[in-house]
Amino acid sequence: MNNSVSLDALLAEEQELQFPSFSADVAWTLGSHIYQRAKAGSLPIAIEISRNGQQLFFAALPGATPDNAEWIRRKRAVVQRFHHSSLFMSVEAEVKGRPFLQRYGLSEQDYAAAGGGFPIFVKDTGCVGAVVVSGLPQLEDHRLVTESIRTIIAQSTM
Repeated sequence: MNNSVSLDALLAEEQELQFPSFSADVAWTLGSHIYQRAKAGSLPIAIEISRNGQQLFFAALPGATPDNAEWIRRKRAVVQRFHHSSLFMSVEAEVKGRPFLQRYGLSEQDYAAAGGGFPIFVKDTGCVGAVVVSGLPQLEDHRLVTESIRTIIAQSTM
């Protein structure tokens, strides 16, 4: 994984992808955008968007399984605890040469440092939630989320 993406690139992405504000309507717009992209590509994913611990959007497309909801829960826990993408935490563990769960003394049942979870940052506020996708290889999950966030932010500033 480390060969595909750098910590600096992931940090830059987190700094770039910040919403001016984040409401339930924005969550719905973002979730619907991810859903439509997944539907068009016949992607077997589940999607969740939460703000301050409240689930604002959830959908499972054909081919997604209950296991995807469990992966979402565990990736969301990583984002909520560290305020970084779950992919960032995975790559950081590789770079530091110590497994993520061992490094922080965390349970595999509760945390998954695998791509697909991304923090919802609001400018001048910080992390207020998470967007999480599960069902594709981790880098594809991550890219689906970040490309969708980028699109929705661009639409909101037009």
